[in-house]
Formats: sequence, structure tokens, C-alpha cells
Amino acid sequence: MSTQSQTDSAPLHERARGHLQRGEMAAAETAYRQLLEQAPDDAEALMFVANREMARRNAPVAMMLLSRAERAHPEHAGVAHQIGSAHLAVGDVEAAAISLQRALTLAPRLFVARLQLGIALEQLGQADDALRAYFIAVRTAQEQGRWLSDANTAPGLRDTVKYAMGYANAGRRRLFDQALEPLRQRYGADELRRVERALAIHVGVEPMPAIDPRQRPLFLYFPDIPSQPYYPRHRFPWHEALEAATFAIREELLAVLAGEQPLDSFLGVDSPEQAATMLRASGAEAPAWDAYFFHRHGQRYEDHARACPRTMAALDACPLVRIRDHAPEALFSVLRPGTHILPHTGVTNTRLVTHLPLIVPRECALRVGGQEHHWREGSCVTFDDTFEHEAWNHSDVTRVVLILDSWNPDLTEVEQMAVTDLVAAIGDFNTRCELPPASV
Repeated sequence: MSTQSQTDSAPLHERARGHLQRGEMAAAETAYRQLLEQAPDDAEALMFVANREMARRNAPVAMMLLSRAERAHPEHAGVAHQIGSAHLAVGDVEAAAISLQRALTLAPRLFVARLQLGIALEQLGQADDALRAYFIAVRTAQEQGRWLSDANTAPGLRDTVKYAMGYANAGRRRLFDQALEPLRQRYGADELRRVERALAIHVGVEPMPAIDPRQRPLFLYFPDIPSQPYYPRHRFPWHEALEAATFAIREELLAVLAGEQPLDSFLGVDSPEQAATMLRASGAEAPAWDAYFFHRHGQRYEDHARACPRTMAALDACPLVRIRDHAPEALFSVLRPGTHILPHTGVTNTRLVTHLPLIVPRECALRVGGQEHHWREGSCVTFDDTFEHEAWNHSDVTRVVLILDSWNPDLTEVEQMAVTDLVAAIGDFNTRCELPPASV
């Protein structure tokens, strides 16, 4: 459309949109049809008039209008979406899937288009692809504050959204349950009863049970085990060997701090605005929570292992959680002076967090589930980080603890193996459902 045409059509655009805002559909259609006389390829007008024709069950005219819009605007995601919707309405599910996939290639976060793609794929018998489409549609909508309840779901979509949620929940449960089948065959169903209940809760088939209000696992809740903020040290016989290595570990830490190798931000963010959601300063200096990783999301940092061989040997002797792409997590946690880590919760109660304090000035503490703990250098403390917790360093000296994850001792060995396989399977599915980063 030329600049002159845009100028001439502007009043008609404004008039048509005004009618729409007032719910005057017939008047809006008249204005849009007048607009098409001046600007035959106007996407907004073509899409609106096509939608009206579909409402009159005049699909051939609607498709003619949408085809014109697609020729004039081949990169318009809304046009591709509406073409897919029209094909779906007349039962041409193969054409619908093609157009909806094109719309989503252009705009991956069109959650209604993704929902309709799920419908088309399910009708085409592509159950696994339909599962993925339904799951991504619901997740994307909820990330944008939609489909969380009937109140924020369009009335015409409510039944379809609820169906998609049920399909996604049941489908994920079947998919993830397959990861447990080898262990079920080897050890029997009774050994996996609690794991299967954890899975049912995770996918929404079973509601979250009533738990301690201080406890809010972000990912996987394991039921039917005792819950407590801190765990007694007798549950962890390996604490003694780790504590015996404190001097050697501290020597390697001091070499790291004295060297020129930069530390990582524990939060993985650089902007003060992002950090402000997790950190607060008690003094004039900006808050900082740094890390020297030995393991991160299951990846071993070989350079750090070579730089700190005695620390790595001590870690290797501990019963770390090992799950592909997820665990272990082990690091020097470096909390700079005046930094307060704000209250937050962890992902799962299947594993616990242990701190070996290495440098602890005064005015430093950890609070888990409302219970305050003051670190003592060389003395381990283990806690369940699904309880709300925070930590602070109000001194003028850096505080450092060695952090590692270990299994919750109330899980059996079979349950540990099952959680390992289950979390890996969930992670694989979630990776397949990742969308490209949203454009800024």
C-alpha cells in the first residue's frame, strides 16, 4: 500500500475500529468493505470481512479474500493463522495443519493457533505431535496470564482449552511412565508407588496434597516422605569426610579468589534490574552472588576440576545426585559484602542442599522455613530448599560456602534410580517443547 493510500484509508480504519469497539459489527463490516475499495490488499480489512463470510458459512468467498491477503502479505502470521482456522472449520485438516504451522513459524507464541494445530494433528492421527502442540499452547498462554481459569479464557475456547489440558496431562503421564517401565519390570510396581504418585502430581492428574505452607517445590514434589527445613547430620555419614577436607578445600578456594579467572554470576544475569528480583544490598555497593562451578546442570567444569583437584576429589566422594542435563550442582558460592539473597524456593524435595562453610564472617546467616542458622566454618548443614529460604552477608567481608546436592535420604535406592530416569525424560520432553526467545 502506498503512503498516499495509507493516508486516504486512515479515516476508514479509525471508523471501522470504532464500530468494532462498540460492538457494531455490521457497521464495521461496511467500513471495512469501503476501505477495500480504496486499498484492496489491506490485511486488516480482508481478514475482518473474511471472518464475517465464514460466520455466514460462505467459506469459498472467505478463502478468496484470505488468499488475496496472503499474496499481498506473505509474512503476515495473522493471515496464515486465519487461513488455518478456515481450513479447520470446513474439515480440511491437512491444509489447516500446513497453514497453522506456517503461522507459528512466523509467530511461535500464537497460542490459539497452537491449540488449533493440536486439534488438526490429533485428527490426522499424529498423537505425539498433538500432545506437544497442546502442551506448548497451554504453557504459552499461561505464561501470558491467559487460560489460568474460566475468567481469563474466552468463552468460546473454554471447552477446547480444558480438553487440551486433559490431553496434555494424560499424554505426558503415559510418556513419562514409559521411562519407569524397565525399573517396574525389574523391581515390581510396589517399589515405584511413590514415584508414580509424584508423576501424577507433576502432570496435574492428581492434585498437590496439603503440605507445609512454607514448602513450595517449583518442579517435582515427592509425596509420602517426612518434610523438614533442616536435616540432622546423622543422616549423612559422608559429612565427616567432607568436613575433614575443609583446610585443603579452603586453600584451593583462596587461590581461586586470588587469581584472575572471573567468577560467574550464580543467577546467570547481568543487569541490575534482573538481579533486583533476587538480591538486595544492605550497603552502598551493588549486591553480588558469584559462583565458581564444579558441576552445573550436570556438566562437569574440567578446568575448575584441574585447578582444584582436592576439592573435586572430596566432591567425587560424596553421593551427588547425577541426572543427565540436570544434576549435580556443586560450586563455591561467593556472597559479596552487603548482599542479601531474597526468599525463594527450590525445584524438588527429592534432593537436599548441603553447605560446607569455608569463609564465614560475622553477620552472615541462612534462614530456611523461618528457622535461622549461623554457619560455622568446617561444619556442614543440609536443608530442603523447597522450603522458602534466604541468606545474607551484612558484613564487609566476602562469605564463601561450598554447595552440593545429594539425594534425600528418605528415598530408596530404587526410587533414586526412578527419579533419575523420570527427570531425564521430563527434561527431554520439555527441551522438545522449547520455543525461540521472544523478540524484544
